[in-house]
Amino acid sequence: MTGPRIVERTEWITARRAFLEREKEVTRARDALNAERRRLPMLVVDKEYVFEGPEGERRLPDLFGDRRQLLVYHFMWPLEGHDWCPVCSLFIDNIGHLAHLRARDTALVIACAAPQSDIQPFRKRMGWDIPWYTTRGDDFYTDFSLDLGGGQTELPGVSAFLKDDDGRVLYGYSTHGRGSDILNNTYNYLDLTPLGRQEDGMEDTMAWIRHHDRYDDPGGASCHG
Repeated sequence: MTGPRIVERTEWITARRAFLEREKEVTRARDALNAERRRLPMLVVDKEYVFEGPEGERRLPDLFGDRRQLLVYHFMWPLEGHDWCPVCSLFIDNIGHLAHLRARDTALVIACAAPQSDIQPFRKRMGWDIPWYTTRGDDFYTDFSLDLGGGQTELPGVSAFLKDDDGRVLYGYSTHGRGSDILNNTYNYLDLTPLGRQEDGMEDTMAWIRHHDRYDDPGGASCHG
């Protein structure tokens, strides 16, 4: 790795001001993109999806609680002989306190196909209080984990729903893969540092990620093992 270029303060300020203009351009472009996303057409969800939670059976409208908006994180469930996905776990670690979302009339839940008997011990281990539902027995996961290209549908991601004045559930948006990066504060904090995410040259740029209680374990499972 090439070392940093060291300059005097005047040159640093000039470079930083020039870069600030680029940052503002990106911020304005993202604001415009966010506004365009809100104008996207929506679909009426007329299929009945059944979920299982600690409190029993629920339907999709039930997951809103008394909120008008719903965000669902699609968590990758472990294959036989594998641990829970550390990358999904990193994203859940970065969500923060749900009170802030609820203050804007928005609920957030996790969904995956694993049974509650597997979910709840892992949820307790991770220290999460986010509601987590099982989607077994229906196709909710594949219906809303689309890559829009007819390819793999098991990617983690986030979907957004709205309940209209008539009580209908409307589907607005999903994002997966790199589209979810902006939701991960760990990534965004690392992007501010001189060394960044330190993934240059890595064949698998997510291979460094572990569960937050496994970084001291050299054998801790990565996303693919």
